[in-house]
Amino acid sequence: MERLRRQSEPREAGLDPKTLARLDEYLGRQVDDGRLPGYLLSVARHGRVAHLTTYGRRDVDAGLPVETDTLWRIYSMTKPVTSVAALILVEEGRLSLSDPVSRHLPEFAEPRVYESGEGAGLRTRPARRPILVRHLMTHTAGLTFGFYYDHPVDALYRDAGLEHSVRPGADLARTCAEYARLPLQFEPGAQWNYSVASNVLGRIVEVVSGQDLDVFFAERILGPLGMTDAGFQVSPEQAGRLAQLYGEQEDGSIATVPGLPLHGRPRFLSGSGGMVATARDYHRFAEFLRRRGELDGVRLLTAESVDMMTSNQLPGGVDIHTYGSRFHQQPGNVGVGFGLGVSVVIDPEVTETPSSLGTFGWTGAATTVFWVDPRRDLTVQFMTQVRRRSSFSVYPDLKRLVHEAVVD
Repeated sequence: MERLRRQSEPREAGLDPKTLARLDEYLGRQVDDGRLPGYLLSVARHGRVAHLTTYGRRDVDAGLPVETDTLWRIYSMTKPVTSVAALILVEEGRLSLSDPVSRHLPEFAEPRVYESGEGAGLRTRPARRPILVRHLMTHTAGLTFGFYYDHPVDALYRDAGLEHSVRPGADLARTCAEYARLPLQFEPGAQWNYSVASNVLGRIVEVVSGQDLDVFFAERILGPLGMTDAGFQVSPEQAGRLAQLYGEQEDGSIATVPGLPLHGRPRFLSGSGGMVATARDYHRFAEFLRRRGELDGVRLLTAESVDMMTSNQLPGGVDIHTYGSRFHQQPGNVGVGFGLGVSVVIDPEVTETPSSLGTFGWTGAATTVFWVDPRRDLTVQFMTQVRRRSSFSVYPDLKRLVHEAVVD
């Protein structure tokens, strides 16, 4: 087990210590005010960690501090890893972005699309075109999440026991078969809607590779990149380092809530949000992307594949706000496109927070986030463990202050 360590002084990396101190003060207040249990923040320039802060508790009741080897549930930050897995198979000629999903998962052979109505009166029609692997990676397949409460198809997911993406006791294969029985919100490729698509992509990785998703990840990504603690479960030796998961309460305070079933191999291997990792693990994954497919002499993808993954893939070069379903037409999606598993800044002049053109990354449900700014040669991650129910977010101030800290 290795820890993330600071490798250079902020000034040497072109970062302003005073701005970083303001950032630490801001995040520390969120802990002191009871909005966060604790956090870890790392900021790297040119591949070297120049700012590394831990504060607060990984387990408040037990009084255990956040440390640099703390394990975090990264939830949707699993999705970029699943995209890398799929792209490895694409480069090997075993999968194509243009493949119909039904080529690998026959249950998706005859998708139907929502037309009108709701509940018992809901009407559908046959899809005019197939769902493609590309649609899964760009979240334009027409799939959804049951917890949105925004569309009649969302309600069908909840009725099928899929509000939290999986029916209790089901594995990945059975869960994807359940998705296939439900109608799509829209014609494949017609809109952007964040969804269970990465679970379907993970199942395709299993079918094409002939390996369970956790085995493929371990052998083809996590092992080669030296992500020594990352995976879908924690061992008895790791268990003491796992952060407690918290949920925001109605009054804005936080309380412990159940997390992923990580003690023992989970039956449901979620390519959408099932992983746990340390800050060192995810820093190495982000650096692998910043370095366009290579890390410490190990190359998993060509630079061209990573460039494609981290470039906007929405039709016509539009942003998520323009192409997104109603639920996603939010200020934070203005000026932000989507690649193959990550968001991408395409117009920094109009984004909600200061950004550089081409900055890419993603978030997790427990208020984790990472991003890579290629123009500034910057890699950032923030780890905590709070599932939010309100609109409160540390992301805007976090991103603004990191952006302001870069002085060269």
